[in-house]
Amino acid sequence: MPADPARPSQLAQVETACAELAAAGQPVTFSEVATRAQISRTTLYRRADLRAIIDDHRAHGHDATLLSSLAIQLSQLHHSLEAVAAKVRRHEEQLRRLDASRRTAS
Repeated sequence: MPADPARPSQLAQVETACAELAAAGQPVTFSEVATRAQISRTTLYRRADLRAIIDDHRAHGHDATLLSSLAIQLSQLHHSLEAVAAKVRRHEEQLRRLDASRRTAS
């Protein structure tokens, strides 16, 4: 009989522990994840969804960190681009007002 699925909090704890280990360049082991996530190793091995997170980080830990880094950079670039676009819109509006006031003054 398969084990019940893990609680969302357990999934988050395991994901966080794996991400921290990967970010620190440390190996993602069941023992270390269990310690950091405060979940027994038995539970990590028994629950397929928790084990899958660990296995995924072990197999693709470097790639996952790289992808997370790229996602953060893209988000920062997106916010910067939005700020530049807002500034351009303000400047265009100022130019329109100046042009309109110049026409009425002539």
